[in-house]
Amino acid sequence: MRVLVTGGVRSGKSRHAESLLADAPSASYVAPGPAADEDPDPDWVARIAAHRARRPASWTTVETHDLAAALRLDGPVLVDCLGTWLTAVLDARGLWEASSDEATATIDDLLDEVVARLDGRTDVVLVTNEVGLGVVPAHRSGRLFRDLLGLVNQRVAAACDEVHLVVAGRVLRL
Repeated sequence: MRVLVTGGVRSGKSRHAESLLADAPSASYVAPGPAADEDPDPDWVARIAAHRARRPASWTTVETHDLAAALRLDGPVLVDCLGTWLTAVLDARGLWEASSDEATATIDDLLDEVVARLDGRTDVVLVTNEVGLGVVPAHRSGRLFRDLLGLVNQRVAAACDEVHLVVAGRVLRL
């Protein structure tokens, strides 16, 4: 089963995603955002540590921004999260100041590869943030991120068998 788990920050989506693979003897946990040693923010480092401590010892952590390559891994794969992947891509490719059209085209091309890798997989859970329900961001970078993550979420959701929305720790299957 290919499942996209979405919801707000601290909604319980990561715990839910992990529970979907809890019976797997092993899994690859793909962390596509900044690694703890790449980001000096102590809150980010603590958040990564909490996630690692919660995972079974039999799971392998893969830190990579190459999401399409990570989806070639054998066995169950959990990607947490598409929002941090998008941020890493925007950072690495210098797209924060690019035109919306250029940024969208780049992300769309990367999504073509991701969606192609999802095709035929039966053991993938992807986590993402739902950012389109709130206030319009005051800054261009916030609007760019919101719009691009909306695109990412739609494309990945279309390639998945199920989408789960997590709100206040409660799961709604869409």
